[in-house]
Amino acid sequence: MQGLRGLAWLLVFQSVGELLSRGLSLPLPGPVLGLVLMLVGLRFALVREPVAECAGFLLTHLSLLFVPVGVGVMTHLALLTQYGLRILIVIALSTWIGLAVTALVLYGLPRRAPG
Repeated sequence: MQGLRGLAWLLVFQSVGELLSRGLSLPLPGPVLGLVLMLVGLRFALVREPVAECAGFLLTHLSLLFVPVGVGVMTHLALLTQYGLRILIVIALSTWIGLAVTALVLYGLPRRAPG
């Protein structure tokens, strides 16, 4: 029962985030706003405990979420053989660019002295 409450909290936060995003015409997606709201909500045990149980359940069955992806790859295997190398290159380049930008941003941040 506690896990269902956790799932309900997850859906409530996502729905409120979606309402805020669309209602206020914000440039952020609704689920992102919902995650920010949930981060605030996790400070309270009323939200934290059910969400923790739901998250534990979802993590134990995480491998099931990869089944649709595997079926999609098998369904579009012809496209993958045709464009696979290009897709691999784009994924590798975008990953390296993302890592480089992150490293440059972290390097450019001012450093605080410990203590």
